[in-house]
Amino acid sequence: MKTLYALLPLVLVAACGRAPEAPSTVTVADAWCRAAPVGAMAGGCYVTLTASADDRLVAVETTAADHAEIHTMDVTGEVMRMRQLKDGLALPAGDAVSLAPGGEHLMIIRPKQTLAAGETLPLTLRFQKAPPRSLAAPIRTPDAAMAHGGDHR
Repeated sequence: MKTLYALLPLVLVAACGRAPEAPSTVTVADAWCRAAPVGAMAGGCYVTLTASADDRLVAVETTAADHAEIHTMDVTGEVMRMRQLKDGLALPAGDAVSLAPGGEHLMIIRPKQTLAAGETLPLTLRFQKAPPRSLAAPIRTPDAAMAHGGDHR
């Protein structure tokens, strides 16, 4: 009987044609959101994500805003352009992907709360493979974020 159980993984691989994929996990580090003036229509949040297997950040949600999006920003000449990454953001296995000012970031659209330094913003990050990750991102001024390890340009 022990031999049968020992051979079961090999039988499954032969039947399916490949070994089962290990589930992806995503490590979340250095999350923070930029403080914004009262009445601001949008805000930015930043985080570093490291996936254990190739994965993709596909959505961000928050109860503290109308909605949230994954964005990229680039500057061509002297024109800054921001656009939503509708297909999400690739997370190559083992590579730390930093969402930071001046590049990819999370955009909080029509906040329901003031993005005041010292407060937190609830976020849920959704991935293609890994389970969702919920966090409370501290809201900081860019100078305070630098002191806590955040990037600011």
